[in-house]
Formats: sequence, structure tokens, C-alpha cells
Amino acid sequence: MTKIHKATCHCGAVELAVQFPDGIADVIRCDCSICRRKNARVVATAVENVTVVKGADKLTLYQFHTHVAKHYFCSICGIYTHHQRRVNPNQYSVNLGCIDALNP
Repeated sequence: MTKIHKATCHCGAVELAVQFPDGIADVIRCDCSICRRKNARVVATAVENVTVVKGADKLTLYQFHTHVAKHYFCSICGIYTHHQRRVNPNQYSVNLGCIDALNP
């Protein structure tokens, strides 16, 4: 059984339930223009492995350039929680800094 990780923004308004079937592996820093600036370390997982438990109405969507990637932020505290990837829209990259039990 795959462990379910709790991921939250800073203020706690947004909460995700995230599964990484292969464990937290292949941590990356995306080199697109926005990810370089936010400097977040992320791990990818299939879209179906990420569930917004609370705060869907608090998530703000930001898109740029090709408008394929979808970057999600808490509209209250501004923390980037996850994004749907341009190179693989079937995956989300989750900000490791938002996973409560993990110190990246």
C-alpha cells in the first residue's frame, strides 16, 4: 500500500493528499522560467495521485507562455503547492516544501 502524504500551504487553507507509488525519488528543480525563480524542489506523480482535500476554492491558477502547464498557488499565503506539467500533462509536480512530514 502506498503511503499518503499530507501537503499544505503555509496558512493551511490548502491541503493535498499525495501518493508517490515509487517513493519520493527523482527530486528535481525544474528549469523553466517560473520554477527557476521560485527555486522549489519538486517530485512528480501521476495526476490521479494528487487530491485536493480542502481549499480548492483558495487555489489560484497561473499559466504563461504556451498555457499548457498549470501552476497552483494558495490565494491567501501565496505558497506554490503543485503544478501540472507541460512536458507530461498526466503528471503533477508537488512542492516538497509543502509536505508536512518532510524536511527537504
